[in-house]
Amino acid sequence: MYTHYDSRFERQVSIIHPGEYFSSDEDIIISTILGSCIAVALYDPDHKQGGLNHFMLPGALQGSKFFLEESGRYGMFAMELLINDLLKKGARRGSLTAKVFGGGHVLHATSSGSIPDSNIRFALDFLETEKIPIVSQDVGGTQARKVLFFPRTSRILLKRFGGQSIKPVEREETAYLARIRKKARESEKGSADVTLF
Repeated sequence: MYTHYDSRFERQVSIIHPGEYFSSDEDIIISTILGSCIAVALYDPDHKQGGLNHFMLPGALQGSKFFLEESGRYGMFAMELLINDLLKKGARRGSLTAKVFGGGHVLHATSSGSIPDSNIRFALDFLETEKIPIVSQDVGGTQARKVLFFPRTSRILLKRFGGQSIKPVEREETAYLARIRKKARESEKGSADVTLF
C-alpha cells in the first residue's frame, strides 16, 4: 500500500494493489486499479466507515459452491480480512453494504481462461451468502477500471480505460496471478493429508 496527499481532492489517498485491503473511518480516499481482479467496497452507514479490497482467484471456479473449491479460499480470505478489519474498528456486520468492481477481460498474455468471470461470480455469491446487500456494481467487459472510494461516505469515483493504458495493469495482475498460483500449488502439496472443516 502506498499513501500520498492528492491536492485535487485535498485528501490523503491510500493506493492498494492486488492482494491488499484497507479500511478507515477517516475522510480519505482508498484507490485501486483493476483489470480482471475484483475490488469490493464495504460500508457501514451507521458508523460511517468503509474499506476496499483487491483480489483475484488463482483459477476458474468449477462448481456452484465456491466455499468447497481450492480457488474459492483466496476470495474468502480476502473478504474475511476486510470484514474483520471493519468489525475491529466498530462496524456491525449486519449494517454492511457492498459495491463490486472489476472482472474485466484484460489478461491477454496469460491463459487466464474464465478467471474474470469466476472472480465476479465469487464476489456476488459470497456477498449473497453472507447477506451483505450489493448496492451497486460495475463488472465485466474488456476495460480496466480505476476506483476511488471515500470510506466515510461510500462515494465512488470510477474511470474505465483501455488500449495501451491497460499494459501496466496487465503486467501487475499477471505477476500476481503467477504468485497466487504458485502458492496454491505449494499449499496443495503440503496439505494433501489435511481436510479443513
